[in-house]
Amino acid sequence: MQNFTEIQALMKSDLELMDQILVNRLDSNVDLISQMSHYIINSGGKRIRPLLLLLCAKATDYEGDYHHSMAVVIELIHTATLLHDDVVDQSTTRRGQDSANELWGNAPSVLVGDFLYSRAFEIMVEPNSMAIMRILSKATNQISEGEVLQLLNIKNAKVTQSEYFAVIERKTACLFKAACQIAGILSQCDKVIIESLSSFGMYLGNAFQIIDDTLDYESNSLIIGKEIGDDLSEGKVTLPMIYALEKTGKAEKKILTDAILNSDTSNIEKIVEILLSVNAFQFSRDIAQKESNKALKSIEILPNSEYKTALKLLCELSLERSS
Repeated sequence: MQNFTEIQALMKSDLELMDQILVNRLDSNVDLISQMSHYIINSGGKRIRPLLLLLCAKATDYEGDYHHSMAVVIELIHTATLLHDDVVDQSTTRRGQDSANELWGNAPSVLVGDFLYSRAFEIMVEPNSMAIMRILSKATNQISEGEVLQLLNIKNAKVTQSEYFAVIERKTACLFKAACQIAGILSQCDKVIIESLSSFGMYLGNAFQIIDDTLDYESNSLIIGKEIGDDLSEGKVTLPMIYALEKTGKAEKKILTDAILNSDTSNIEKIVEILLSVNAFQFSRDIAQKESNKALKSIEILPNSEYKTALKLLCELSLERSS
């Protein structure tokens, strides 16, 4: 197994069952809800979070069916956050196409995001597991906290690395963590295995987000579906910029600080040049590598299987991706 396509092939039947449930559960008597929900669900994306739940369930020998519907819950929660994020960020594109708020407006996007949250909570009660409901409700709460923390950090050139991690652990990694934990609970694993899966998800989620934030400066719109420097244009201060601000001289630091304070990407080529000059991208990738290594170590306890191999490969691919 060497690439993401092979992981998808391994999980083909499970992903198809999950998709069937997802399509059925997006049904609503309100046409606009169905239209918008299907639009954003079908707008691309690798479905990493639900895939993690399915893989972890298989890696821990789960023999039931609830992993498919719980994977749907994870995807619905993630999709709801995307709808809300795009409104908050005033984004006009998502994954290379018009965002829902660009097509339908902010109010419908927020309300349909609420619908997806509430539909997710409808489904999550079906396994009748208080532990699963506790994990998902906590994760949803933490995602909101992460979004608010990120909002508070907008245009703040003094954000620290620890403050950055406080955001990404809530905003991104906690849903990775929840997906992996739920699989362990469904499989009735012991506490040690569930904790190992929990750590795996958290560290992988951190690595995934750090690479995402690095690609925002390194890649281009054709590859990642958004313009280079989009985070900066929204006033977001991510790890490459935080590190550069720590390492640059007075003149370069002023250029970066002014760009943050004004959410200004007009000088993006110079900004990227400064980030390159202090190895900000390599530093960020090194941190992501450390998080990925910790994720790998976390699942050493799992028995060897093709599903464990796929989980390990996801750690590698999260570092190598270009989108």
